[in-house]
Amino acid sequence: MQLKPFSWQIAWDYPLFRLKFFLGLFFLVLILVFIPHFFGYIEDRDLGYVLNDWLLAKLPPADVSLYIFITLYGMSIFFLFRMSRNSAICMTALWAYILLCVLRMFTIMTVPLLPPKNMVDLLDPCSIVFYGSNVITKDLFFSGHTATVFLGALCLQNKKEKIIAFTAAGIIAILLLIQHVHYTADVIAAPFFSWLCWYFGKTISDF
Repeated sequence: MQLKPFSWQIAWDYPLFRLKFFLGLFFLVLILVFIPHFFGYIEDRDLGYVLNDWLLAKLPPADVSLYIFITLYGMSIFFLFRMSRNSAICMTALWAYILLCVLRMFTIMTVPLLPPKNMVDLLDPCSIVFYGSNVITKDLFFSGHTATVFLGALCLQNKKEKIIAFTAAGIIAILLLIQHVHYTADVIAAPFFSWLCWYFGKTISDF
């Protein structure tokens, strides 16, 4: 059965919905527990390449951490609000984000990159929760900040809200390049991986 925009009260009456919801929460918790160890390993790994990025070479680096933080977590709060009001958005976003985390860990492992030249450390007060450190420099391919907001935009149902969220994802991508914390390839690839995870997340969320 296709997951429709049911209220939580109606969706909760379906046993399969409850099963997929609790399974999703279980896997998400496992990822959140494991991910600090993963990024600790990545940061200590003596392996990687520096890409010759012509766009970054033309962009003077600047610290725009505050603007990245405001945009990312402002949109994250909005996404959580929408998820709390719409069971379909929540279920799709839950499974799509799980897939995004797993896929990103896979690509970071298989595409080892060193930080871009002239990188300015991205100071994120919430990264200690996910990464176990305030500064992570080797979580490069692909951009998690860009991918997360783009994924949230895909999960939204209101056209105007989707436009705002897609715009926010674009702003974050540009700011990340200005700060030189990602290569151009990292932010360009992010929407593709987001769409892939959204598609399969939506498929899994059907009941």
